[in-house]
Amino acid sequence: MSHIALSEVSIILVEPSDTQRKIITKQLAAADVLKVEGTGSVKQAINLISKHGADLVVSAMYFEDGTGLDIIKNIKNDEKHAGMPFMLISSENRTEKLEEFKQAGVAAILPKPFSPDSLAKALNTSLDLINTDELELDLFDIQDVRVLLVDDSKLARNHIHRVLNGLGLEKIFEAENGAEALTLLKDNTFDLVVTDYNMPEMDGRELSEFIRFNPETSHIPIIMVTSESTSSLHMANIHQTGVNALCDKPFEVEEVRKILASLLGQD
Repeated sequence: MSHIALSEVSIILVEPSDTQRKIITKQLAAADVLKVEGTGSVKQAINLISKHGADLVVSAMYFEDGTGLDIIKNIKNDEKHAGMPFMLISSENRTEKLEEFKQAGVAAILPKPFSPDSLAKALNTSLDLINTDELELDLFDIQDVRVLLVDDSKLARNHIHRVLNGLGLEKIFEAENGAEALTLLKDNTFDLVVTDYNMPEMDGRELSEFIRFNPETSHIPIIMVTSESTSSLHMANIHQTGVNALCDKPFEVEEVRKILASLLGQD
């Protein structure tokens, strides 16, 4: 198990404005984060990550030479740094723009302007991805729990997979959509299904309904992961499909820990 405190976390801060970079660095210092290396472009950020690495990348969205999405994709597609959390700081509020980051596996999204409390929450959420703490269960050995992970985004699957690994889950099968998941369900036995909501061919709602109405799979707990607000009207009736729990993207460790403890059993 690896556990580091915020004061020990090294951050690469990517922000095009020198003034904003200084302000955010000062706010990070007030939150007890002192190891901060700043840069102002996508290219420089990728070079820093490649040469030195870091515990966490904190980035704005827009740059002259690209966007924060270019940075996060570079991280997630690099085997050496794929587990490095990425935290977005942005005043962008368009759903479709934020959706891209959620699908890419962002650890936290911090809107500008932000309060010290909001910064602390986002930092702690990111820290949970760095620190590993295996979940202890009464009814299962967590390492033996068989999970079917269903998401059409490879980057999102990779992020969720790493979160589950950090909690001690090792037997994880992956499917790109509901139709592919059905094939795996027919040929394998699972203790848990974690599925995205929006997917081509067969979405999470249809998959959940199939699982619930099939006697051979009706007992399997289902966690649905969605980038839509879990309190939205669209999601209000999703539990009627037999979903046991809804989980927001970004996929946060502590939220997932509580859900798993409830579904799989824990003192």
